[in-house]
Amino acid sequence: MFRYRSLAAFLAWVSVAIFSVWMQAGQIAAPQAQPPSPRVSHVRVGIDVLEEQHFRLLRGKRIGLITNQTGVDWRGRRTIDVIAHASGVKLVALFSPEHGIGAKANAPVGDSVDGPTDLPIYSLYGNVRRPTEAMLNNVDVLVFDIQDAGVRFYTYVTTMAYCMEEAAKRKIPFFVLDRPNPLGGEVIEGPTLDPDRTSFTGYFPMPVRYAMTMGEFAQMFNAENHIGADLYVMTMQGWHRRDTYDQTGLPWIPPSPNLRTVNAVFLYPGVEILQAGEESVGRGTDTPFELVGAPWIHSAELAAALNSRNIPGVSFAPAQFTPSEDPYNGKLCQGVRIRVTERDSFRSMRMGLEIAHVLHQLYPSHLYAGWNILLGSQSTFERLIHGDAPADIVASWSADLDKFRKMREKYLLYK
Repeated sequence: MFRYRSLAAFLAWVSVAIFSVWMQAGQIAAPQAQPPSPRVSHVRVGIDVLEEQHFRLLRGKRIGLITNQTGVDWRGRRTIDVIAHASGVKLVALFSPEHGIGAKANAPVGDSVDGPTDLPIYSLYGNVRRPTEAMLNNVDVLVFDIQDAGVRFYTYVTTMAYCMEEAAKRKIPFFVLDRPNPLGGEVIEGPTLDPDRTSFTGYFPMPVRYAMTMGEFAQMFNAENHIGADLYVMTMQGWHRRDTYDQTGLPWIPPSPNLRTVNAVFLYPGVEILQAGEESVGRGTDTPFELVGAPWIHSAELAAALNSRNIPGVSFAPAQFTPSEDPYNGKLCQGVRIRVTERDSFRSMRMGLEIAHVLHQLYPSHLYAGWNILLGSQSTFERLIHGDAPADIVASWSADLDKFRKMREKYLLYK
């Protein structure tokens, strides 16, 4: 019988022994790349700053609030409740974006009522996409407080812009309570949206990943799109451009049902462009955007082809999964599981093009026209289908990205 000087030593030996056995048996997967440690102890977002100023700029006003479950202050209280109970202001109406006020719906939603406040909730992702005259009849000021995903085709950007346009028409002041770009404020990538392809999933000709906050966007849209809103941005305190969301110290609240983690947000830009093709991107599984597959894919073949390309910052493992959402609801899919191994070098759009390029090479009989719905760049799509190397396609974006950087510089609020 072995003897140990303490119970703690014995338990430590047992833990190591069990771990070794499991590793040898292949029971434990290689660890995921860890996100950076938080550098900022606490960031004060726009609603926090508004509270600290005792709602000075809103006193005596009737407020319409555009928000969802991501609108909370540093204590975790809903922005809805904070404003509803603020002295000197009156909250009269709520407006919800895609996915609804609780950010849980995957389909258009109707108008409803907020239980705790008994206020009307007007859906801007149902029968209408903009607030109407009737909705704004008793509103003196519109306030926007929603966490963005940092990606051009994520529709909260468009909802904000549409609300700004309607506010400008009626001379209603528009306040943006700013929040971090979860992908940080430095890396810009992806093709610029073709000017003739603007839509609800692409409000403005800009890259897929733009490295701006909603407050900065509001300033840019207001000037460059000549909206002319009476705009106020409640800037954050303590956020820096280099900070990704998991460096802020703020808890991650999913802004939509499938963006459950910050890791998923980093994968989202490049993976989501495949959704409009014939591929599942893991919706309806426990790890959306960490999977790509279809019934007609051979998982080992796809994983080997992708890993042979040595795409910076990412690796691929064969995977099988059965999603509970379309396009392959209830059908067994083969494909790959995606693992970010080094975030600093990882570029989601480069990865997305590499996956698309390999799929087109291995399975040319399938239709891929839908890829351009979110890419939004005819030249990028044509080069991809033609078989141009993804690295060359990425390089072709350089002039447009430089032009965007120069324009964007005028509207940045943080260093």
